Amino acid sequence: MKALVAVGVLALLPACGYAQGPKACEELKSEISAKLDAKGVKGYSLEIVDKDKEVTEGKVVGTCEGNTKKIVYNRKAAASKAAEKEAASPNQ
Repeated sequence: MKALVAVGVLALLPACGYAQGPKACEELKSEISAKLDAKGVKGYSLEIVDKDKEVTEGKVVGTCEGNTKKIVYNRKAAASKAAEKEAASPNQ
């Protein structure tokens, strides 16, 4: 009997997420950004792209607006940080 109740609860669990409706991309992007900032992640970018666009750089970290768009996480390269430091330091 307990197994039947557990299966029933697990079957209804995914329906709870759909009841909220599709999430707006900007809202999801800000939630992901807040989580990354809380973990101390620096030097990243989040980009909202169409679902059909092929992702060659970065990693898809979420989908939004009814699975029509996706959010891509890109970590800035260490080389670009070195270039920024060079530009900021005075030439000798």
